[in-house]
Amino acid sequence: MATSHRLLRPILYTSAAAIAGGGALYYVYRPLKIPGSDPASVPPPRYTDDGRFSPPHFPLVKTRGEQIADLKKSSGTHSAINTLRGATKGVLGSLTGTKDDELVEGADKQNDAEPYDLLVIGGGATGAGIALDAATRGLKVAMVEREDFASGTSSKSTKLVHGGVRYLEKAVWDLDYNQYKLVKEALRERKYFLDTAPHLSSWLPIMIPVQKWWQAPYFWAGTKFYDFLAGAEGIESSYFLTKSRALDAFPMLKKENLFGALVYYDGAHNDSRMNVSIAMTAALYGATVLNYMEVTELEKDASGKLVGAKVKDRVQEKNGQKAQEFSIKAKGIINATGPFTDAIRKMDEPQVPEIVAPSSGVHVILPGYYSPSKMGLIDPKTSDGRVIFFLPWQGNTIAGTTDAPTAISQNPIAGEEEISWILSEIRGYLSPDLNVRRGDVLAAWSGIRPLVKDPHSKNTESLVRSHLITVSDSGLLTCAGGKWTTYRQMAEEAVDEAIKRYSLQTSPLLHAPRVSGSEMIDDAAPLDGACQTHQVRLIGAHGYSNTLFINLIQHFGLESIVAQHLTESYGDRAWTVAALSAPTEQRYPVRGLKISALYPFIDGEIRYAVRHEYAQTAVDVLARRTRLAFLNAQAALEALPTVIDLMSEELNWDRKRQEKEWRDTVQFLASMGLAKSKLGVTRRDVESGKAGEYDEHEQKLYSRHDRPADMMESDSKFSSGQNPIMATNSPVNR
Repeated sequence: MATSHRLLRPILYTSAAAIAGGGALYYVYRPLKIPGSDPASVPPPRYTDDGRFSPPHFPLVKTRGEQIADLKKSSGTHSAINTLRGATKGVLGSLTGTKDDELVEGADKQNDAEPYDLLVIGGGATGAGIALDAATRGLKVAMVEREDFASGTSSKSTKLVHGGVRYLEKAVWDLDYNQYKLVKEALRERKYFLDTAPHLSSWLPIMIPVQKWWQAPYFWAGTKFYDFLAGAEGIESSYFLTKSRALDAFPMLKKENLFGALVYYDGAHNDSRMNVSIAMTAALYGATVLNYMEVTELEKDASGKLVGAKVKDRVQEKNGQKAQEFSIKAKGIINATGPFTDAIRKMDEPQVPEIVAPSSGVHVILPGYYSPSKMGLIDPKTSDGRVIFFLPWQGNTIAGTTDAPTAISQNPIAGEEEISWILSEIRGYLSPDLNVRRGDVLAAWSGIRPLVKDPHSKNTESLVRSHLITVSDSGLLTCAGGKWTTYRQMAEEAVDEAIKRYSLQTSPLLHAPRVSGSEMIDDAAPLDGACQTHQVRLIGAHGYSNTLFINLIQHFGLESIVAQHLTESYGDRAWTVAALSAPTEQRYPVRGLKISALYPFIDGEIRYAVRHEYAQTAVDVLARRTRLAFLNAQAALEALPTVIDLMSEELNWDRKRQEKEWRDTVQFLASMGLAKSKLGVTRRDVESGKAGEYDEHEQKLYSRHDRPADMMESDSKFSSGQNPIMATNSPVNR
């Protein structure tokens, strides 16, 4: 017996060790579902045997005029629909193949002369998320935004979809359960983000440089704990790189004092396009969604309870007309205005104490050669203890962010002090061979984080990015705080509270639109009246795959970089964008006229933005439908004439409106880092090339190039001192 025990024991130990080791290996190397790697839910259209091609047919959102008519109907204003019948006769039918009477009749049935269940004020990530959540629960919801969708904080993020490694570190060291809960929630939401919009989001490896040997186990434990918290919502496991491998993956790193690096995974996304897609998906599911519709007054009944709001159409003002005010009636009103939360709360109760602590986050955009195209970097301890990210984004490199208290404004400007601080921190971990110049900054902006105020905190860095939901005595529900990654969870909790407070009744969506444009997928299947936004795929997601761009190249003759950009920005709607693009009159590419030679944005995107995404200004297109203003302020200025011309064709702008668009857009570009001397630039200056000229001072600040000195005098065809572009004392000749 004793002998058998002695024989069995090592066998059992060996088997247990083998099972444990095998399990660990499987966990590390298990098959993983990478967003976009699966075949598209709806396969791309193909040519038939007889050579015919049937492009996809996607459902259309209502026109802006129809949406305004629906708002007016909530308070019993029916004349708008009758006006709309005449104004749009024949137009919608030609686009959809549906009779106009059927379209308007459908709008009549969906929007009777009854108040909305919910009126959402604010068209950022939170407001759009609330509208989508409510609409997919069968509620009648309207969302209005004073500016454009994502015109504030939601377009000025670090472009990360993340749980927050720095929040996790604080949670551990401070034993802060709220921080821990925020990280856990954000990691779960990160997975939903990537599942519902794989075309707009992706996984991104992020490197943490290790400069001391003892940092390696510390960072390793932290990243592994981060992996562990993600659980099934995670993807790749974090890993360690030796010094040589770290430099191979990120050649720009400074070699001195580099011990190695830890690499962990988080998500990245195109924030404003995500916001617009959420809003447009909500519109397809029946929500009334409008930008440039400003709330001027909250309306109450005799008992002091909110029953609606008075609004005005700011597009009329932009067209030089007097904006007519009208009322929207709703059973409940939700305030989701981000940094402007307290302004709406004071519209309800003038003496209410403020709950938002605004914090400024400055980012700069550098050329793409500053970082690898598929690897980001985080500096966990800057000179003043803050964290800075250095990430590839849209072909360029984004660096930031700062974190300091600030005043609230619509388009804050990044200060030179903040820009200099970011550049200084970048120089600290990049190779000294790289000359990080102020002139390399292509764009710089400041976003305002709407942090929930904690009266016991002394600085904004210690504030948790969690959200707060409150309801006033009059019934105004406010959803404030939070961050981009958790927008969906915030929306779910806000709608849950609204249903309870306003006694609303949800219902299954029995006739949901075919968002995919195909009968292959029943988008109504999971919509049973409960929150299902974790599995509601956004516009463009159904037909997206990593190889979709090849189909576009083969059918439309697009340039490869343009086709990839379109699929990663519009998903399967890239078919529509490409179809709206003009022929180039060249052998290749066949379609797609670029609005900037430096970037893959094309003319079809402008037409698509106006017709399908409610773009109303040139800034809407340059900043939030395309991202040109965020990528390169000077390039956006140079593209402005083309954008205004194309939008004028679509929206019938007169000369005064075109001039206003020019002034407003140039002023906006100042908040994107455009040189001050450019604020008075004219269209003629841009078209003649004068807009690219700088004086000596601005040459150092804004230009990426030195003065011409690229030819040795001995190689010149001119006699000494006669070359008009090179002085005899040119640096190259010394």
